[in-house]
Amino acid sequence: MTSQVEKRLAEAGLTLPKPNPPVASYVPYTRSGSLVFISGQIPLDEAGKPVVGRLGADVAIEDGQRHARTCALSVLAHLRNALDGDLDRVTGVLKVGVFVNATADFTAHPQVGNGASELFVLAFGDAGRHARAAVGVASLPAGVPVEVDAIFEVAG
Repeated sequence: MTSQVEKRLAEAGLTLPKPNPPVASYVPYTRSGSLVFISGQIPLDEAGKPVVGRLGADVAIEDGQRHARTCALSVLAHLRNALDGDLDRVTGVLKVGVFVNATADFTAHPQVGNGASELFVLAFGDAGRHARAAVGVASLPAGVPVEVDAIFEVAG
């Protein structure tokens, strides 16, 4: 059965990717009561290879937003696994972290983060509105331009 969330994404021309396995000593998600914590996700290309680059150097803001949206789709793919395939159990997106690999003079981290934030609102409506931190970092795994993690509240 396809969730209403996935139907909304499909109407926007988006599909959830196959969840990528962890590349180090961590799990893709944990759950505590009604909270699900999704580990940081990075953007992968169609071949499953990490997208590389740095905002303020060789990645434009619009591309950073697109990569953040890709990360958010990966977050949702892992969340779907955590919820036995039922994203309609999400009652709220509580907190989103957006890490932006950027030059020291780059200051548009919030705009890059909007790529992920807008995806969560598209997927969940008002329940997708969330607290967020969008921060610049000196580097990210595999040289990717952005990484996104999130905390969700779920029913059942």
